[in-house]
Amino acid sequence: MSRAVQVPGARVALSTASCYPETCTTAFQIAADLGFDGVEVMVWTDPVSQDVDALRGLSDHYGVPVLAVHAPCLLLTQRVWSTDPWAKLVRAKEAAQRLGASTVVVHPPFRWQRDYARTFVAGLARMQQETDVVFAVENMFPWRARNREVAAYVPHWDLLELDFPAATLDLSHTAVSGSDAVHLLDVLGDRLAHVHLADGSGSNKDEHLVPGRGTQPCVDVLERLARLGYDRTVVLEVNTRRALNRDEREADLAEGLAFARLNLAAAAGSTA
Repeated sequence: MSRAVQVPGARVALSTASCYPETCTTAFQIAADLGFDGVEVMVWTDPVSQDVDALRGLSDHYGVPVLAVHAPCLLLTQRVWSTDPWAKLVRAKEAAQRLGASTVVVHPPFRWQRDYARTFVAGLARMQQETDVVFAVENMFPWRARNREVAAYVPHWDLLELDFPAATLDLSHTAVSGSDAVHLLDVLGDRLAHVHLADGSGSNKDEHLVPGRGTQPCVDVLERLARLGYDRTVVLEVNTRRALNRDEREADLAEGLAFARLNLAAAAGSTA
């Protein structure tokens, strides 16, 4: 008996956020050195992450394509590119188009962004009709304080409560929310356009652990993606802030990359 090994169709990319506090430039270098298929650019306070020409230069220099752009939706990026959330999405779409990226990752609005939240679903649908770049809305989580949940995102943090044609599944966020990542993957079906691979222990903190170091079903998710023929992008988005030096950071990222590639490789069957 012999077993044929199917080469996974999914590409494995490195989020530039995984190299923080080192720079976006460092992320491209590490992605090239370790053999990632590309990067997802987290647009935030690093000036290079906001500069499309600089990003194109890095991509060309290191031979690493930009596969996705994460719009500046975080609390610390409220003033990056604009204070207008719609302008941020337009800039993210334009950046993705210029960089050849297929996906823009978007968070649901914060509850205090009332005008944006009220028109988010319809507005995003209109924007999607104008471009081939996919806007993939990411699952988030409830904020908790003193054993109380705070509804920080509107219309909701849960993708199953939202009506979007494309979604990003983040396994650190499922850990915080207590969601079943495999069930979420199954219910999303063809709506699943993008994956953020990380882990979490189930605490109230968004930990973004290296996969395999928490309680999330990372192996099950990757194997299921492979069996389903998922051919989009899996992005390693982990927290390496505690790494004491570049070598430790690269070791964590290499471990995450190996984890992804190993578990995406699926047996195609056996023949006599």
